[in-house]
Amino acid sequence: MAVTGIAVPVGLQDIYYAKVTKDDATGTEYGTPKALLPAITANVTPTVESATLHGNDGPIVTANALSEIEVEIGVANIDLEQQADLLGSTMNADGLLIDNSDDQAPEVALGFRRSMSDGSFVYTWLFKGKFSLPAEEATTKQGEIEFQTPTITGIFLKRLSDGHWRVRADSRNPDSAAAIAAWFTAVPTIPKA
Repeated sequence: MAVTGIAVPVGLQDIYYAKVTKDDATGTEYGTPKALLPAITANVTPTVESATLHGNDGPIVTANALSEIEVEIGVANIDLEQQADLLGSTMNADGLLIDNSDDQAPEVALGFRRSMSDGSFVYTWLFKGKFSLPAEEATTKQGEIEFQTPTITGIFLKRLSDGHWRVRADSRNPDSAAAIAAWFTAVPTIPKA
């Protein structure tokens, strides 16, 4: 069914992540999605490499190839358990987060929804990427409150199993209702064509 009418993005809600447990030629599997603290920003910047072939004194063919996708998310806070989960750090029995130079961030999927001007939502899952250690900045209070919320960046790629890198759904499309109902309980499964 075609979606009609104008709906403009006005907000961001519900950032989730799920660990990638398998991604190979036989398929991709994920753990159970986990919520991050309230969403503030999500910036997704795909890099597309383009080339043009010239012949007969002019351009005759152009081709595009998707490279990496840079993602930056901002949330109210990333607690220590979530940092361990997203960055491969260790949380010990005493509740201490231990960062080691050999830590390797796990591959994760990242899901969120954007609120639209007409009250609808556009839902997104990025299928596979790794986050990097965030920069930490702290400023003393100077007579007024200034929130110091974290951002974390990652590089996302296409899946090995099928080349997919993102899936989206519009809540205005009734065909997407079943997928949207389960959007944050499991990363959507895309049937092979």
